[in-house]
Amino acid sequence: MTDFPKFVEFREEGPREGFQIESKTYPIEQRIELIDMLSDTGLKRIQVGSFVSPRYVPQMADTGELFQHIKRKPGVKYTSLWLNEKGFRKALTAHEVDIDPRLLFYPSEAFAQANNNCSSAEMRERQREWVRLYKEAGYTVDAAYVMTAFGCNLEGPIPQERVLEDFRFVLRLCEEEQIPVPILVIADTMGWGNPEAVKRMVGALRELAPGARIGMHLHDTRGLGIANIHAALSMGVDMFESSVAGLGGCPFAGHGNARAAGNVCTEDAVFLCHELGIETGIDLDKLIAAAVKAEEIIGAPLMGRVMHSGGLDKFRKAK
Repeated sequence: MTDFPKFVEFREEGPREGFQIESKTYPIEQRIELIDMLSDTGLKRIQVGSFVSPRYVPQMADTGELFQHIKRKPGVKYTSLWLNEKGFRKALTAHEVDIDPRLLFYPSEAFAQANNNCSSAEMRERQREWVRLYKEAGYTVDAAYVMTAFGCNLEGPIPQERVLEDFRFVLRLCEEEQIPVPILVIADTMGWGNPEAVKRMVGALRELAPGARIGMHLHDTRGLGIANIHAALSMGVDMFESSVAGLGGCPFAGHGNARAAGNVCTEDAVFLCHELGIETGIDLDKLIAAAVKAEEIIGAPLMGRVMHSGGLDKFRKAK
């Protein structure tokens, strides 16, 4: 028995996660054009870039400039990523960034060191400081992410209990700080998940936090991304982070091939929802056009399927 939601929110990460893993930096004018096209699709949240060390992620060094030149559409939030207080302060002072307060947890010790240069325990304790930092700036935590939720290329399988313990910490922290429970995001950072594992994890998290909204950040590294989306939809998950054309991947995740590291493809996931009768508020044809533009910018075939085949509406009308 399935429990599909009536409406699903997609949060677009292609402009940030899509370009951070590439070996070169693409012209800012091209990335602005892609963001502007995405703004016109019906997406309500687009992650423009990240405020992180240009030494380690030089592809994101011009994020501040990106925010100065994109054409903002009313009703769309233009967000960024940061991994520490310095990055958050940069986001606060940059041009019209829609602050997206988040908490980050690493059940993988190896990935914590690779991505944040600290231990899992240290990162967990830093989240207390982040909550207070957000409060001081007038913001409430929007989402809490537990990364490498199914497995880690650097460390191996991640036990479900270790993931749930991080979510328990989130719930305790919210109670201590007297803040609402944020969206609890299960992040399959390196594409280890499968449909049954997704169902088990979502089910366990629902038992732990019955009233919480659950989201997922899924990668299609090994071809199970859409199957995992379907499994999550069947469990009532109604928020997904995805990337246009299947762009994306963490540059510190130990992937053998960057092109295979991508997030679940936004237009493929939107097509799935529409075929299941689930509303998204997104114009699939405009999203496909943005995906084609992304492929044009990268200059190599990307992993999306619907961007190459198109949807079914034109064929249904032809009959």
